[in-house]
Amino acid sequence: MHVALAVGAFVSLLPFLTMLSTSLMTLGETYTRTSLPAVPQWQNFAQAWSEAHFDRFFRNSLIIAAVVISGVLVTCTLAGYAFARIRFPGRDLLFTLLLATLMIPGTVTFIPSFLLVRGDVIPWGSWINTLPALTVPFLSTAFIMFLFRQFFAQVPDELWDAARIDGAGHGRFLLQVVVPMSTPVMLTATLLTFVNVWNEFLWPILVTTDRTWRPLSVGLYNFTQEAGAQTHLLMAGSVITILPVLLLYFVTQRFFTEGISTSGLKG
Repeated sequence: MHVALAVGAFVSLLPFLTMLSTSLMTLGETYTRTSLPAVPQWQNFAQAWSEAHFDRFFRNSLIIAAVVISGVLVTCTLAGYAFARIRFPGRDLLFTLLLATLMIPGTVTFIPSFLLVRGDVIPWGSWINTLPALTVPFLSTAFIMFLFRQFFAQVPDELWDAARIDGAGHGRFLLQVVVPMSTPVMLTATLLTFVNVWNEFLWPILVTTDRTWRPLSVGLYNFTQEAGAQTHLLMAGSVITILPVLLLYFVTQRFFTEGISTSGLKG
């Protein structure tokens, strides 16, 4: 079993190791397809950063991720609590319909979402090349609502009874009792949302036409166009792109595992 797991881990890490190795090569070494660089070219990262204008794209990605994560935590916390702790007519049917949306491919909604963002359906003006176009459509997701709902459903009823005796309503109970207990699931939602937003490529390409608000993923694509066959710089830019995701995962790894296991998803 350990041998099989080791082989699987190596196969999973092989693309990343290849990318890291190539990012430290010279252009000639990438053509000869050597496994390791003769002399590590650490300046490739600085060159890739400057040539692709990664400072602008990196800043845009951080702002977009911060706005989306904040919105997801607020909307999904409220929706998850309502589905888990508040009884209202049609709750189970509405939750079932919400889960059914997980079966719909995201690309199917691109055109209607684009029409909304462009202002063709609702006359609020065009959001093309603006921050709302890159954030508003992602301020809530069905899967994160499901995570919160599963976590909140496991909160003991005795806590709610005690809160009611003290005169607390749902709002006070949520803010003072449930939210302080929800660190694992909130960090899990933060990590999953950050990864989705950070790696998003098709939607930013669709709703932006200049560099004003384009994120890092699109900046990497522009870099490949400008750099042409400079594979070593392309791989250096790719390493820069994935570093924030790896850093956030290592910081929240323990909470991520706990959040998944306490949300009714473990086998």
